[in-house]
Amino acid sequence: MASPRTSAPSQAESRRAPAQPPKTSHNGSKHRIVADIDRFWQRVTEGLEVSELWVQFKRDAQTGFQFYRRDYEAGVPADQRKPFFQRAQEVMWAFLSKLTPARRVLLLIGIVLLLFPSGSGFQFHRGDTNVEITAPNFQFWGGVVLFVLLMLEIADRVVMKRDLEIARDIQSWLLPATPPAVPGLAIAFATRPANTVAGDYYDIFARDGATTGEPQFLLAVADVAGKSIPAALLMATFQASLKTLSATPSSLLELVAGMNRYASTNSQGGLRFTTAFIAEFNPATRVLQYINAGHNTPILRRNQGSIERLNVGGIPLGIQMEAAYSAAEVTLAPGDWLVIFTDGLVEAENQVGEP
Repeated sequence: MASPRTSAPSQAESRRAPAQPPKTSHNGSKHRIVADIDRFWQRVTEGLEVSELWVQFKRDAQTGFQFYRRDYEAGVPADQRKPFFQRAQEVMWAFLSKLTPARRVLLLIGIVLLLFPSGSGFQFHRGDTNVEITAPNFQFWGGVVLFVLLMLEIADRVVMKRDLEIARDIQSWLLPATPPAVPGLAIAFATRPANTVAGDYYDIFARDGATTGEPQFLLAVADVAGKSIPAALLMATFQASLKTLSATPSSLLELVAGMNRYASTNSQGGLRFTTAFIAEFNPATRVLQYINAGHNTPILRRNQGSIERLNVGGIPLGIQMEAAYSAAEVTLAPGDWLVIFTDGLVEAENQVGEP
């Protein structure tokens, strides 16, 4: 059997066969550019889809419009309609009022430059002399001015956001991370601020009874009037006064009266008040003594289905220095549900402003 035989190409064939050039990296460069653009887009959008970005933009636009509309609609009846151009003018003034005077001037200069016509210039001929004068590109410089204004506003926003995040972290330290173990009770709580920080507060901790000396548990849910930093600061003072006064051998009425006097000294004449539901639970007797200081009325649902509202107490803390308060008692039985909440629950709205 003849064995297969291979032949090497001749020298002439080797000369005739053109050398195969290495494959160009053109396609590789395109892929790298596309990958870089994709990474840049993912970093800018944080991985959100276009539909999600559009929903976020609409939500931000509605929130921003509501923010500026509150300024120019203050004191105007809701049924009084204004012409479109007048409303647009009022929105513009409300927007300008949020800027410093220097930035207002910068904004107006940028808008004027954008609207200013940029001609191509003109030429002047005289003999062999050719003079050409080119008009400046006003739109370009208008964009530069607005970009500088945007950078200044972003810098302020970043600083404010960092401060708000610090305030949020501090506020989270004031709230219990997990509910304590209370004999005979199963406790759960949750909160979600409308802004980065808020004025809501809740806590439950053990203290010695004023009369019996037996360990009891103090329960508090409060809401400072207003939102954002001022409300958060007053919430911190509320927490400090609650912890300080509860460490003294005082009854629940004495505790609330002392907190009201302290709150009245920091309420700006009653403008910064605090609604609160403060109660003391005795695990041995299952008796809950409470005072409702102008707070949303908690709901006590008995195990057989009946509903009770815990509304005995008085006015919010911080309005009147010597306000009188009343206390009431309820006995909690197995299977009862006690729901304590703030106004954020009953005043919640959807994206179009409906309750």
